[in-house]
Amino acid sequence: MKKFMKNIKSRCQRAVVSVQTAVASKKAEGYVDSGVKILIAVVIGALLLAGLYALFNTNIIPTLGTKITGLFNYAGK
Repeated sequence: MKKFMKNIKSRCQRAVVSVQTAVASKKAEGYVDSGVKILIAVVIGALLLAGLYALFNTNIIPTLGTKITGLFNYAGK
């Protein structure tokens, strides 16, 4: 029983030391990484939206307009 209690005490002390070390650490590495990831996501998203906008304006919308006009100009032959 004494060994069991000593084992629990040492595990608790290790946990406390690891938590204190994590709290005392003042590295900003995580913030910089997160900022770069967000910036990359925004840039890629903007490029994707610009590509879709260009595709819709040059290919899809004009073709759609002519097809709809052709449907309403049915001669009934």
